[in-house]
Amino acid sequence: MSEPERQQLSAARRLALRALPWLVTAACFAFLYTRLASAAQREGLEVAGYLAQIFQNVSWAKWLVLMVPYSVFFFAVDTLVAWRVISWFNVPVRYTDILPIRGAAYILSILNEQVGKGAMALYLNRRDGVPAWEVGSSMLFVMFCEFYYLLIWATIGVWLRWDQLPPVFHWIPLVAVAASLFLALWLAFFSGRFLPHLALRKRPVLLAFRKARLANYAVIILLRSPALLAAVVVYTISLRMFGLDVSYLQMLGYLPVIFFGAATPGPMRSVAITLWVVLFPDRPGEMTAFGFVMHNFFIFFNAALGLIFLRRANRELFSTST
Repeated sequence: MSEPERQQLSAARRLALRALPWLVTAACFAFLYTRLASAAQREGLEVAGYLAQIFQNVSWAKWLVLMVPYSVFFFAVDTLVAWRVISWFNVPVRYTDILPIRGAAYILSILNEQVGKGAMALYLNRRDGVPAWEVGSSMLFVMFCEFYYLLIWATIGVWLRWDQLPPVFHWIPLVAVAASLFLALWLAFFSGRFLPHLALRKRPVLLAFRKARLANYAVIILLRSPALLAAVVVYTISLRMFGLDVSYLQMLGYLPVIFFGAATPGPMRSVAITLWVVLFPDRPGEMTAFGFVMHNFFIFFNAALGLIFLRRANRELFSTST
């Protein structure tokens, strides 16, 4: 293959990667619309009127009393995790030094969470001279631990409410077993006991994994867990405001899977919203409204929190020489 052909293929791949989140979002909203249209037709209503009726039945003042403190609490925990990992693997920093960029990064996270983490790498590179690839390594470590913390809590939720969850959830414990075996090999690889001569482990972007021990993974999972447990309470009570009665233990089984969907790149957290409708197919209107306001209030409120810190983050980012 000639050089122009390789460049053309590379450009096509980049275009496809950029388009994929939008295509997924379009497919999700098409699915939601068909479900909403069918439900509205059964009620003798248009889709807009059907959704408006659902929104009118929610006590929004009580809902805000739940969501605002939860969003602030999540921000505090999220910053704590980032501070702990960066201090371990990159450079000693104060918790208050991470607050501005973590908050400002939420603005970028509206479209893509990973872009927000990339902004943190650039910030620490400019502010403290930490190589961006090394900070990126720490962000990869955080994402890796997020997968395991969600999987652990999803497994606990499934075991506690095995008979009350859809059969597809019964695969989660098997996924957890496979992930545990993978983690054992992963740790052995980065400690040099498995495939010791493979040069992959020496790459700068994997610095955090070379430094990490099992205790580091455990600490991050423990630090993350209060945010999930708080979310279980908040989402359960909020769902009841939308007319659906679920237990806290049922929500513990649902929510980690939903959060996996929320982590999918793309605008409006469309995959997460769609998953609510899949889990509760008999109430498509309520679940679409619930998923839309829960996930989008969360990301936009966090972005508003980020505006508080944006001036300081910009000052430290752009006034510090590289």
